Amino acid sequence: MKERTPRVDWAELLKRTFDFDVFVCVRCGGRRRVLAYLTAPNAVRAILEHLALPSQPAKRAPTQGPPQLACC
Repeated sequence: MKERTPRVDWAELLKRTFDFDVFVCVRCGGRRRVLAYLTAPNAVRAILEHLALPSQPAKRAPTQGPPQLACC
């Protein structure tokens, strides 16, 4: 039986792809740590509202056609 390769977490993928370590603090250079992974939408919404942050997604801009088709 073939052994499965272990999955790479999202932070490691960002580091490999963009050379960006999400666990480095931009202010002091220290290491951050994960306190929890939130996956329940209601829990995420409650936390954002408690912090007075927007809990709804941003509105999308209306779609536009290619500039070549714009009327003069």
